[in-house]
Amino acid sequence: MRTRRSPVVALRSYVSGSWQAPADDGVPLPDAVTGEEVARISTAGIDRAAALDHGRRVGGPALRELTFHQRAALLKALASALREHREELYALSARTGATLNDSRVDIDGGIGTLFGYSSKGRRELPNSTVLAEGALEPLSKEGTFLGQHVCTPLHGVAVQINAFNFPMWGPLEKFAPAFIAGMPSLIKPASQTAYLTVRLVELIVESGILPEGSVQLLTGDAGDLLDHLTEQDLVAFTGSASTAQLLRTHPTIVGRSVRFNAEADSLNVSVLGPDAASGTPEFDLFVKQLVAEMTSKAGQKCTAIRRALVPEALADDVTEAVRERLGRIVVGNPANADVRMGALASLDQREEVRRSLKALRDAGRVVFGDPDTVEAVDADPERGAFISPVLLRADDPSRAEPHEVEAFGPVSTLMPYRDAAHAVELAARGRGSLAGSVVTADDGFAREVVLGMAPWHGRVLVLNAGNAKESTGHGSPLPALVHGGPGRAGGGEELGGIRGVLHHMQRTAVQAGPDTLAAITGQWVTGARRSTGDAHPFRKHLEDLRIGDTVVAGPRTVTLEDIEHFAEFTGDTFYAHMDEEAAAANPFFDGRVAHGYLVVSFAAGLFVSPEPGPVLANYGLENLRFLTPTYPGDELTVTLTAKQIIPREGGDHGEVRWDTDVTNQDGASVAKYDVLTLVAKRPTA
Repeated sequence: MRTRRSPVVALRSYVSGSWQAPADDGVPLPDAVTGEEVARISTAGIDRAAALDHGRRVGGPALRELTFHQRAALLKALASALREHREELYALSARTGATLNDSRVDIDGGIGTLFGYSSKGRRELPNSTVLAEGALEPLSKEGTFLGQHVCTPLHGVAVQINAFNFPMWGPLEKFAPAFIAGMPSLIKPASQTAYLTVRLVELIVESGILPEGSVQLLTGDAGDLLDHLTEQDLVAFTGSASTAQLLRTHPTIVGRSVRFNAEADSLNVSVLGPDAASGTPEFDLFVKQLVAEMTSKAGQKCTAIRRALVPEALADDVTEAVRERLGRIVVGNPANADVRMGALASLDQREEVRRSLKALRDAGRVVFGDPDTVEAVDADPERGAFISPVLLRADDPSRAEPHEVEAFGPVSTLMPYRDAAHAVELAARGRGSLAGSVVTADDGFAREVVLGMAPWHGRVLVLNAGNAKESTGHGSPLPALVHGGPGRAGGGEELGGIRGVLHHMQRTAVQAGPDTLAAITGQWVTGARRSTGDAHPFRKHLEDLRIGDTVVAGPRTVTLEDIEHFAEFTGDTFYAHMDEEAAAANPFFDGRVAHGYLVVSFAAGLFVSPEPGPVLANYGLENLRFLTPTYPGDELTVTLTAKQIIPREGGDHGEVRWDTDVTNQDGASVAKYDVLTLVAKRPTA
């Protein structure tokens, strides 16, 4: 008796608060390994304008009610929830042609980005809905008129158009900074691998962790999506340079000045230093890295090495070493444990790679691999989108093709260079790249090449035996570092820690008086009102503290005996503290002066409330500056003001930043700095 297979259904979109099926059967999406139909895809009947409106009306307000820390806590909870489903996601990822290691890069990398941005949001942003960015700018002589840059989330939707090669990491690396910023996302995955992104969003929705409207999914073509954008929306695109050019000139994007960020594929370069002869660790690292970048995700990485530049004298050695290592790569079904490279994402993609290879072969010869034939383990190499790794060698690096044509697959071209200047010149011919690398133990060569390449690259790795063990590799973008590049690479920038968050916010210069600025930013600023009540601020729990709460303590006279005792006790017998004649000869002093840290210590003794209480610990000082010398006989007074209060979500304490101003008997500031403390919340019953 034959079993009837379940019919393949069209992937749904999650828009306007519900899962919606398309109005037609859609087009088939084949398994990259077997050619079997995995799903069908279409956006017929999906109201894209309504989806954008839902994000603006429902998702945006819900997110903007939350503080940065509250959003970060939700992001962490989501990452933890997704981590429990990795095995299911790995299995689905294999149908895209990915090996287990490829899937880990995509899936674990995406989840790791959520964790990374959760940590950044909690540690580097205030527990507030507004970010005061940078230093306060004095705009008047008396200090009654000030300027401050503030960042607030855009009141639109972050439309995220993703590439097929990373169906999990791609959406999550765009979603995470947008969410921390307080901006809802509409994810549009590439069709070839959209079934994995759909399952990702299903898990997000099923978790119930995020506010409704903060994430939506448009499965299929964009249609008229861009027609409905407004000035408050944003588009983040990953894909080909030609598509990026088409999108950035869309009439609505141009006419409404919609923010547009592109991260496009590029002809990334790796340079082997002349010191790295055969037998050196750096030679082996270069070969290993090149082969890894060619075969990871079957070369379908926007950061993969497309151009390998080697010293003329080492070209033959490198060619043979790379050939030998490529010869050990097993291509085939990712379900086989011996397979090290899976399939391309689709048969169409394979044909695109073959077309690009025809152009590249005009400038160089194939020294490994046959683009038309491959042995695929446990798979039919024709039904699956398999292709052999292909290494070319272009002995004339002045030819245009290797610097202009990208085969988006397991393809790289070896080219010789004469010297560092020539390597830089060749690297620049890619007209802008996402990533470059220099493999050398020669720091002088590294400096010359890195600084020469930098204007053309978004990220550059210097690899050698000293850092190889802990290096994350040429092709791995990291949440804390920028991902993007100039020129052909799209001219955009993603990730980069808090920089990525700020792309989703409007920076506004606010000019006002001190009290008004304090009210707007939630931070006390110089010149704003202070409150000196009966209770010492250190006796107040976190909930009872207010910005502007102040204690003024002193004066305390600094004596010569104090200075000499501090010098003897600490060992700091610098001449300015101990030798009157030498100190007087110093152009900055009129004689012996007190140690700066003696001033700070005396200030702490003045403002502290020593009995046990809500203040749990002092965990640091920031922005310390010594402004006026302190001489024997000077009298010190300290003014300590609660500047910023940061509750910790779900914790029993928070952080308080105190503005500290130590003045002398003439009212001149001797030292200014911020004291950082941990302060307990009121105990719960």
